[in-house]
Amino acid sequence: MTTSSEPDPTTQPSLVFDEKAHAHSVAEDILGLLTGTFLASLGLHLLHAAHAVTGGTAGLSLLLGYATAWPFWLLFLVINVPFALLAVWRRGWDFTIRTIVCIALVSAWAVVHDALFPITQIEPWYGTLAGNLLAGTGVLILFRHRASVGGINIIGLEVQDRTGFRAGWTMMIFDVVIVLAALLVVPWPNVLMSAVGAVLLNLVLALNHRPGRYLGH
Repeated sequence: MTTSSEPDPTTQPSLVFDEKAHAHSVAEDILGLLTGTFLASLGLHLLHAAHAVTGGTAGLSLLLGYATAWPFWLLFLVINVPFALLAVWRRGWDFTIRTIVCIALVSAWAVVHDALFPITQIEPWYGTLAGNLLAGTGVLILFRHRASVGGINIIGLEVQDRTGFRAGWTMMIFDVVIVLAALLVVPWPNVLMSAVGAVLLNLVLALNHRPGRYLGH
């Protein structure tokens, strides 16, 4: 018989979290980045076909695309340059390299969608809601593989890490400003649809991207 007050390690559940055991492998990260960028770009493709916008630099790129003759893929690359520099300063090279790769992939997928999936007609409400749902799911996948599609996503993650204020809510504030600016270029019914869609996108992130909920790193 033992008189020790210490718990028997053979009968007690382990309280130690092994990060290495739950880390993503290189193959998982590659597949995650490809999947996330594909879904995000496909969502933006539907939004463009519906002549709608969304939040973040993607929404700004769509908005400027409607106002100018510049293609979305080029605008998306140019607008995200300063945010990529911010990522180097605040989040380190690992996150930044992944994010730069994701920005390039979203632009590349946009070219693929334009060539292989041209959309001549789509119900605007469907395109707007489905587009934001796909884009939000894609960004969520990227967050969980330590990456983003640049822009306001980076600011949202930084605020969440420092204050605990969820990234989705931070991005929603910025998105409201961008969607309202769409009134200068897009008819108001499209702006209304865009606002609802942007809320849907950010709800996907706010309800699913929480520190400690997901064990993969």
